[in-house]
Amino acid sequence: MPVGGLVPSATDNPADLVVRNAKIHTGDPGRPKAESIAVRDGVVIVVGDDKDVAPHVGPATKVVDALGRRMIPGLNDSHLHVIRGGLNYVLELRWDGVRTLRQGLAMLREQAARTPKGQWVRVVGGWSAEQFAERRLPTVAELNAAAPDTPVFVLHLYQSAVLNRAALKAAGYTRDTPDPKGGQIVRGRDGEPTGMLLAAPSALILYSTLAKAPVLEGEDRKTSTRHFLRELNRFGLTSAIDAAGGFQNFPDNYSTVVELAKAGQLSLRIAYHLFPQTAGQEIEDLARWIEMARPEDGDEWLRLNGAGENLTWAAADFENFNQPRPQLAAYESEFEKAVRLLMENGWGFRLHATYDETIRRDLAVFEKLSAEGLFPAGNRWLFDHAETVSADSLDRIAALGGAMSVQNRLSFQGEAFVSRYGPGAAADAPPVRAMLERGLTVGAGTDATRVSTYNPWIALHWLVTGRTVSDLVVRPPHNRVDRQAALAMFTEAGASLTGEEGLKGVLRPGFLGDFAVLSEDYFAVPEPEIPHIESLLTVVGGRIVYAAAEYEGLDEQLPPVSPRWSPVAHFGGYQATPGTGLSGSRQAELLGQAAAESEQHRQWRARRGLAPETESTFFDPCFSL
Repeated sequence: MPVGGLVPSATDNPADLVVRNAKIHTGDPGRPKAESIAVRDGVVIVVGDDKDVAPHVGPATKVVDALGRRMIPGLNDSHLHVIRGGLNYVLELRWDGVRTLRQGLAMLREQAARTPKGQWVRVVGGWSAEQFAERRLPTVAELNAAAPDTPVFVLHLYQSAVLNRAALKAAGYTRDTPDPKGGQIVRGRDGEPTGMLLAAPSALILYSTLAKAPVLEGEDRKTSTRHFLRELNRFGLTSAIDAAGGFQNFPDNYSTVVELAKAGQLSLRIAYHLFPQTAGQEIEDLARWIEMARPEDGDEWLRLNGAGENLTWAAADFENFNQPRPQLAAYESEFEKAVRLLMENGWGFRLHATYDETIRRDLAVFEKLSAEGLFPAGNRWLFDHAETVSADSLDRIAALGGAMSVQNRLSFQGEAFVSRYGPGAAADAPPVRAMLERGLTVGAGTDATRVSTYNPWIALHWLVTGRTVSDLVVRPPHNRVDRQAALAMFTEAGASLTGEEGLKGVLRPGFLGDFAVLSEDYFAVPEPEIPHIESLLTVVGGRIVYAAAEYEGLDEQLPPVSPRWSPVAHFGGYQATPGTGLSGSRQAELLGQAAAESEQHRQWRARRGLAPETESTFFDPCFSL
């Protein structure tokens, strides 16, 4: 975009990209605000104003005018299942952002008609019944009516799944199929499965059923991943920490992002974790991986960050808040072996832990190892989720050198949590302010894609307002953070959790050129508008990886979505909804400003002889005599 006042010149240090005329929130206390930024070889070289960047504008420098919009450091989701999500993205019908069940069912019906024989229609996470105007799940009868012959699988958080008749048949569920441990196949009076699957409380029944659906192969896996990363770039994400997860095998399921990284085709920086998949074999898997790789192997695009979010399956406390808290059997012996193995070999880790009861048991193991000098020992480790962590446990975590990563799971499950544990417990679920007050590093994330949506602005809204997607206030003011603190949890803190705090998370010379120009000013819009923010220009390492509105066409071209019948090819991903709009008083104020500006313009024209000196008279024949 040609910009007046910035004239290309011969320079020994030309920038590859300059973005100017922006309201830049740098995140750098030394220079918190700026107007222009210059990037060369993927690294910020100047943060300042036009006169500061002008000497770095060469003949080949791309100069973009931000048009006065807000710019922020690139967002970093500290808990995102990005690798698994990418392998499946183009196969999934996303209800993220859909406001009514009626619309969701219409999308499902249309997609079923487009889906070839042998394939499934799958709605996998990112939504909640509470976001719908109807406040309910689809029924089995509605799925059967929408798709009588095409298998349909609809996952609702980690609580339940609804299958139509064709999906039950494709999954092989009959009256003789036994209930798996921790799960329930709901049956009718005749003993036949009805189509409802319940996590009771383990989500493995949901995982394993979804795993029966067809998967992508070959180049389609790369295409799917690239389109998913572009979708994340759409919201200003430039980095993510992959939390691994069930049915994500190493190294097989990691090969796609490895190949894309080698080809320079990643548009999102990924730090990944390794998660033992087979119960009873966890120690052997961890020992094998320790011989294969080291944490921080890789580069700033793709790097190993440690083990987790589970180390042993027996220690996992599933977060189905519709069910009572799971009573875990003794797991400490194998868990201690896993933690000892990691700490002795310089591996960090992260741990899924929903309830304080689990966290206290884990901490007892860590404190035992601390007596041997293994905690704190410089290895990065953290607890994920921690909705009911106590003040005492937070003190113990701080003493052992740990960190935290919180997700907005209660954006989608807040009503269920309040119903089971009461509003008092929900007010501190999780106790974000208490974590920050203890000086703990607290990263923020979404836990997408099978629970929450991958839209980080929903999570930022939750951090700031304490409200669910149905607008229920769950967390009161004493457990909320302001907008700047919430943004830091999505930028600086995420960088700290991967040991990259000296490399990214703020906009400063010498740091990576990762940033986003936003559709609305995050620091100025009313709170209800925060979830509607998107990026209009996302830059990773000086590369424009997403461009919309005035900047459309500046980003890199992706191959078409494949297969052609993909729901993403037809509907796209997140279903953006318009904001709540201006209030009546604000509309009146803006109309008054427009009228005043119009009169000023008339006077300017009159002074130059371009319009009559006398004030123009408004004429409306409806009011004439």
